[in-house]
Amino acid sequence: MVKNSFISVISQKESEENRGSVEFQVFSFTTKIRILTSHLELHKKDFSSQRGLRKILGKRQRLLDYLSKRNRGRYKELIGELDIREIKTR
Repeated sequence: MVKNSFISVISQKESEENRGSVEFQVFSFTTKIRILTSHLELHKKDFSSQRGLRKILGKRQRLLDYLSKRNRGRYKELIGELDIREIKTR
């Protein structure tokens, strides 16, 4: 429930800003991924949705790789806000 409220706050903020930014695209892919994941928990044999989920995961991964190479600070901030990766401690 906390993630959903956090996502709605981000979506309101981002809807006023640049929709073509890498952060907004990753955010929109993340919401689609969460929706498809909950759908696939109920419908385990929906292979078309599984394929769509894998394609969206790949697109998000490529965008995150691009962002991590271009601006490491924005990348770390984004994964922290969306809670999509575990931050490695060294």
